[in-house]
Amino acid sequence: MNAKKIITLLLCTVMIAFATYPDGGELLKKMDKVMASETQKLTSKMIINTNRGSRTIETRSYTKGEDYSFTEYLAPAREEGIKMLKIKDDLWTYDPDADRTITISGHMLRQSINGSDLSYEDMMSDETLNDDYKAATKGEEIIFDRACWVVELTALKTGVAYPTRKLWIDKERYLPLRGEYFAKSGKLLKRMEILKVMQTDGRWFPKEMHYQDVLNKKSKGTSFIIESVEFDVEIPKYIFTKAALKK
Repeated sequence: MNAKKIITLLLCTVMIAFATYPDGGELLKKMDKVMASETQKLTSKMIINTNRGSRTIETRSYTKGEDYSFTEYLAPAREEGIKMLKIKDDLWTYDPDADRTITISGHMLRQSINGSDLSYEDMMSDETLNDDYKAATKGEEIIFDRACWVVELTALKTGVAYPTRKLWIDKERYLPLRGEYFAKSGKLLKRMEILKVMQTDGRWFPKEMHYQDVLNKKSKGTSFIIESVEFDVEIPKYIFTKAALKK
C-alpha cells in the first residue's frame, strides 16, 4: 500500500472516530412535528395474531393534544360500540352490552387490550416525546433500506410507560421506523416497526405498524393499520366528555 492510500485511510478513520451526530433532542422535535398535530381523526384496523389464530378490530379515534383521546369500536359486531375516553391522566372504558363504565387506572393501564400486544397506555398515548425524555443520538443504521439515526431515550420523570426507549428515526422523513421499549431494569418489553408509510396533507405518516410484546409467548404480534387520518380537524367538544361514552 502506497503512502497516499495510507494517508487517505487514516483520514477516513479519523473522520469516523470524530463523526458528529445531530442532537437527539432536535431529532425528537422533528419527529414530533411529523407525528403530532393539534387534533387528529383516524380510522384503523388492529389485527391480533395469536397461536389460536387472528382477529380484526376496527376503530375510529379522535385526539386533541396530549390530554384528550376518544376511541370507538366499529367492528366486529360483538365489540361494536365499546368506547374508551382519556382526559389527562384519567381513562374510562364503556361496554354497551353491560351498560357499564369502568375506570382504568394504576397497573390496569399496562394490561393488554383485547389480547393484543398493545396496552391501554399504548393505545391512548399521544405524548410529545421531547417533553418526557432526554435523547442522545448514538449512531446510524439502515432499516428497511432507509438510512436512520439511532437515538436512545431516557425518561426525565417517573410514571412514564417505558423508562428507556431506543428509536431508529428515518433521516429524511423523521418517522420512527423501529422502536424498542425497555423496563427500568433494562429488560426489553416491546418492539414496534413501521412496515408501510403514506403521504397525506403534505407529511409522511405511518400506514402499517407491527407491535410485539416480547414477554407474551402466545402472541405472534399485532398489526395496526391506519385506514384514514385527518389532521387539525374540528372535533365537537362533547366527544371528550363522559357523556359521549353512552351516546
